[in-house]
Amino acid sequence: MRADSLVLGVAGVFFGLILGWVIGSQQVAGSRPPAAAAPQAQATPPPQGGSQPAVLDQGRVQALRAVAEQNPRDAEPRVALGNLYFDAEQFQDAITWYEAALAINPNDPNVSTDLGVAYYYTNQPARGVKQFEHSLSVDPKHTKTLLNMGIVKAFGLQDLEGASAAWKQVVALAPSSPEGQQAQKLLDGLAKAHPGGGGASGGP
Repeated sequence: MRADSLVLGVAGVFFGLILGWVIGSQQVAGSRPPAAAAPQAQATPPPQGGSQPAVLDQGRVQALRAVAEQNPRDAEPRVALGNLYFDAEQFQDAITWYEAALAINPNDPNVSTDLGVAYYYTNQPARGVKQFEHSLSVDPKHTKTLLNMGIVKAFGLQDLEGASAAWKQVVALAPSSPEGQQAQKLLDGLAKAHPGGGGASGGP
């Protein structure tokens, strides 16, 4: 997946944004939803003048396209192309290649979740959540998917209850993992900003 650096992004700006948003002082807006990062994409809050996207390596793109054309049943070059476009924040092109990879190997939860994040970045949060649901049908304990599910539900669909439920699952499954620690921070933030909402506990 494209999500390892995502956890770091969430920890700072996202944590502050979700607090302000929950108490009604800030509504998610803008042309682009919260961000994702490599590898194993994870959704983050709306960028605030953050890091620049990677420069697309056209030579690598052409080489991978040639491999993909020569190997129509090989998902890997399609995943690699999706990752290159994702890192360059060319999310529609990333979607094209992730979808092509999943057409060959539909039961890869990592690629499925990356696709869900790319949908989110193209202002399709409901479609992103549906894709995460597919990822979880393949691997119900996929913590990065669950963490992303919560972020997209909170920022994309304004579903705090659904976000809290997803983050609680992450904490229950892997409390000491980076995803579990991040989910607990988000739950604690929700509890402080929305007292009585049941967001603080990491339990079921």
